[in-house]
Amino acid sequence: MRKRTVISLVFLLISGVLLLFLNLFLGSVAIDSKEVLYALLGRTTNLDSSSLIILYEYRFPQAIVAILAGAGLAVAGLLMQTLFRNPLADPSILGISSGASLGVALLLFVAGSFSGQAVVSLGWISTLGVSAAAFTGALVVLFFLLLMSARIKQVVTLLIIGIMIAYLTGSLTGLLRFYSQKEDIQAFVIWGMGTFSGVGSAQLPFFSAAILVGLFAALFLSKPLNMMLLGNRYAENLGLNTKLHTNLILLLAGYLTAIITAYAGPIAFIGLAVPHIARNLFKTSDHRLLIPASILSGAVLALFCNLIARLPGLEGNLPINSITSLIGAPFVIWVMLRQHKQSAFES
Repeated sequence: MRKRTVISLVFLLISGVLLLFLNLFLGSVAIDSKEVLYALLGRTTNLDSSSLIILYEYRFPQAIVAILAGAGLAVAGLLMQTLFRNPLADPSILGISSGASLGVALLLFVAGSFSGQAVVSLGWISTLGVSAAAFTGALVVLFFLLLMSARIKQVVTLLIIGIMIAYLTGSLTGLLRFYSQKEDIQAFVIWGMGTFSGVGSAQLPFFSAAILVGLFAALFLSKPLNMMLLGNRYAENLGLNTKLHTNLILLLAGYLTAIITAYAGPIAFIGLAVPHIARNLFKTSDHRLLIPASILSGAVLALFCNLIARLPGLEGNLPINSITSLIGAPFVIWVMLRQHKQSAFES
């Protein structure tokens, strides 16, 4: 293993551990860092009950969700960029996130119409229902894309269809929001800004298991992804079933996006920016290294954004999408300009 690779991996691991502890230590409520360490190690602590609730019921689940969501979105973005050979592809490009938004909008409109009151006032519907509706909407779009993939040979055509689906579902979402209750519209807007605090300790085991299964499955696609970088025709000459693996990549990327969007809302820019960060940090296109690198980089970036969103002195949490876009957009612009300069120099 090259020295640069080892240094980069150690840097990401140390950064991740440091940011994890900072996410547990820092927040709107001050908690002594030494007492937090004692509590995590299971030793006797002087923390009162309210501080323990904040630590175990809010900060710890939020940090774990940030790690898993960042890793999952990064891997989904890497899969999309490799499949479509497009540096601007991300998990939302095929309309899966828009399908989740449409599912939530449908729930708000239909439930609000039948009940005659805002859905956010109906208790369990405003929590369980939103996640279920988002997941269902994302899955419907994903299965439609898989049906289209079975009929279409060129991935570029599939990409265009996905973009059109995003526009269509976005338009329907806008219409449903127009006729929804005012309180529901406000709740929908807040959900659309993204948050890592939407998964409580009760839902955390399922969320963690679902994301870890997807990340583990992605590792088995390293070799096919490397072959597809050479072009579909060359990959087929090497014995790869490109149609099967295209569907597997779509299914896995869509699965990760659907789970994360259902629980955390549509998180922007992590899936787009992190694969570029991993490529530039490790200087490789080998997915045997890129997938673990993207997992670590996505987790680190998500933890950093979550820390910024809930720094001491802030009232509540800032929207995650505001932070990820603020960090991700300038970085993607820098990557594009750098690649343009390199191509101009080589020509």
